[in-house]
Amino acid sequence: MPKFVELWVYLSATPLFGLTATLVTYVLAHAIYLRVNQAPWANPVLWSVSTIAAVLLITGVPYPTYFSGAQFIHFLLGPAVVALGWPLWQRRVELRQRWGRLLVASLAGGTAASGSALALGWAMDLPTDVLLSLAPKSVTAPVAMGIAEKIGGIPALSAVFAVLTGLVGALSGKYLFAALRLPYSTEGWTARGFALGTAAHGIGAARALQVNADAGAYAGLALGLQVVLASLLMPLLFRLLT
Repeated sequence: MPKFVELWVYLSATPLFGLTATLVTYVLAHAIYLRVNQAPWANPVLWSVSTIAAVLLITGVPYPTYFSGAQFIHFLLGPAVVALGWPLWQRRVELRQRWGRLLVASLAGGTAASGSALALGWAMDLPTDVLLSLAPKSVTAPVAMGIAEKIGGIPALSAVFAVLTGLVGALSGKYLFAALRLPYSTEGWTARGFALGTAAHGIGAARALQVNADAGAYAGLALGLQVVLASLLMPLLFRLLT
């Protein structure tokens, strides 16, 4: 037992801990996810985040120590996002035909996502800085942080809101689409993917990719459109209103 404690103290203080903990936790969570037929409630991102957070709290390992190892995986997020462009390239012909409708849908979806969050926050009488942190909740976390900083929100809080929004979208999307009776056809999967990417950014896009290739491609497109449109229009709009 003393040797185990010594080993734990050594590992928890090195970058190896964060890297190993992240990989092992996600692999196990993903195995369970596949075992239960990819049920939304078993989303591996949700359970990986929850498990690692619980381990850090119980063991008292500081987050910077954990991230010193996990940053190697975090670095791969960039190439993973770029890789979303390949399915779009394969569908470039249909995208040229639909670009106008997709752009309008993206503007409408982004406006609804941000507007509904602001309306709910205003109805709950949230502080102004918290309210502004909610505005970019449907944009991927790094971009949401940058937008929040520009419009007077709290970047760290925006990142939390963005992650929670992505998880809620990935967990509830299947049931919401079923309630809307979207067909299981090419057009239906396209609509599902685009909606998930618009409302639930990267986490929603990851869920769409696991379920259907068309859904994943359009989810990636919606994610990219929201990043560009929100980055350009949201700071400009808040500057004009204040």
